[in-house]
Amino acid sequence: MKLIIRNLDRTITEKQLEELFQKYGTLQSCNLVMDAETGKSKGFAFVEMPKIGDAKAAIINLNNKTIGDSKMRVKKVEGKKA
Repeated sequence: MKLIIRNLDRTITEKQLEELFQKYGTLQSCNLVMDAETGKSKGFAFVEMPKIGDAKAAIINLNNKTIGDSKMRVKKVEGKKA
């Protein structure tokens, strides 16, 4: 299941994000979106977890959790409608 994480503290690293989500299961990928010009975080990321149960546990436990100065939002990426 692919998750989008929004409203991330701009100081969080991809490694820290991986460690946070690995508490709930195996990660397939973790991609912290960076600004090409500044090299700094844009404040959102995508995480893929192969097991749906693990992804749901991550959503339940991490959505609205305060990390640094921001309350992050975690939800499932919805598919595009035709």
